[in-house]
Order: sequence, then structure tokens, then C-alpha cells
Amino acid sequence: MSREMHHRVDPTEFAGKRALVTGGTEGVGEATVWRLAAAGAKVATTARSGLSNGQSPDLFVQADLSTVAGVGEVVRAVLERFGSLDILVHNVGGSSARGGGFASLTDELWQRELELNLLAAVRLDRAFLPSMLQQGSGAIVHVTSIQRRLPLHEATLGYAAAKAALATYSKGLSNEVGPKGIRVNAVAPGFTETAAAHRLILRLAEERGVDEDAARQGLMESLGGIPIGRPNRPEEVAELIAFLVSDRAPSIHGAEYVIAGGTIPTV
Repeated sequence: MSREMHHRVDPTEFAGKRALVTGGTEGVGEATVWRLAAAGAKVATTARSGLSNGQSPDLFVQADLSTVAGVGEVVRAVLERFGSLDILVHNVGGSSARGGGFASLTDELWQRELELNLLAAVRLDRAFLPSMLQQGSGAIVHVTSIQRRLPLHEATLGYAAAKAALATYSKGLSNEVGPKGIRVNAVAPGFTETAAAHRLILRLAEERGVDEDAARQGLMESLGGIPIGRPNRPEEVAELIAFLVSDRAPSIHGAEYVIAGGTIPTV
């Protein structure tokens, strides 16, 4: 998290709030954990990988959320420690498919993409919503992707389709639980330069014999270009998520916010 973002955080903004951020050990998830904790929230997080040096959430559960058993582990641990949640951020997601287009996407790969990018959120919502509804308040954010509008067919079509389903599910859920005090929104990031993305850029630079800036530009162009001239930073996406789950956004509900530097062309 940049120092520029750090000094703006009100340390009491989320005082007394209990939050769960999935996929919170790197990238946007890690930045969101930091942002909520810096503002006073008690934050639980989960990921398949362990914590790295310097990460110290209030609760960490190492689990695979693409499985029913993994979701169950997280639900039990969070409810035991926190009792209920005030904030639920579904950040976990990704694609394990390789190139090859539609023919390379086997049933197994399709199922894996749906389990991680759609059903993990569905299952966690189903587990945590009863206590949120009982208290009559809460905020949920589903992290989708601009690929739900600009799907890439070579390798991530399953991921894009799952994220599109997540966005539709998020809107439908908002219609049901909004009248009962639970706000539900979605955030659709474009290309975000996480640590993993930065490593990819460096690898591309080495493979192509160009400098880092040229490799980054080439990657952006392959995605259709980014008008602001650079990818998102993880802390920028985290700031949008923090705003949407805060008391500063009481009437923002059932919406999806794109944060992509203008990547999506609009007529």
C-alpha cells in the first residue's frame, strides 16, 4: 500500500466492524485486508497459500475455497471467532486454464473455473447471510472482472463466463437482501499490476529482449489498451472496495463499478 493512500485512512472508519476478505494474501486481497484493518476493522482472511512476512490479520484460515470442505473450514473458524460479519469481500478468483481456445476447456476445467470464481462466493454468502440478516445490517462486495464484458477466448473463457455469472448472481442477491438491510455490490477490475503481474511483465521483458516499460505497454496493448496509460494498482481497487462497504455509500446497492483506466470502449 502506497504512503499516499496510507495517510488518508481514518483509523476509526471501521471500528467495531468484522470483515472477511477472501484471497487476502496477495494482490487486491492483501491491499483490501490492509485497508480495512488500517481503518479499525477486525479482519479475517483466507487463501490457499500461507501468510508472508509482515502479514498479520486478526484471523487467517488456510483453505481452498473452490471446495465445499474449504468453505466449511472458513465459515466455522470465522463464526467461532467473530460470531457474525459486517463486511464480506469476495476477492478470491483466477484461472488455471492454458491456451488453446474452446477445445482445450474440458469439463474438469470448466468445473474448476465455476467452483472458484462463482460457487465459492455463493456458498460463503449462503453461510454468512443468516447472521447478517439477523442483525439487519452488512455489506457484501463481489469482485468480478471486466472480462465479463470483454471476454478473452484464448485461455480464460471459462473464467470470464464464471465472472459474468457472478455479476448476475450479485445483482439478483441484492434485490433479495437489500430490503433487509444488506447492501450488495460488485467491483470489476481491469488489468491490475499485482506482484504476480509484475513478475509476468519482467518475464516478458526478458523473453522479448525489451525493457520493463515496453513489456508492460505490450501487455496492455494485447488487452486492447488502457487510456490512462497504466494498469490499476492493487491499493486503488482496495480503496474502491473500502468505500463501497463503508457508511459513506449508504445508497449504493445492486451496482457494479468498473475500475479499469478506461479499458472498456463505450459508444
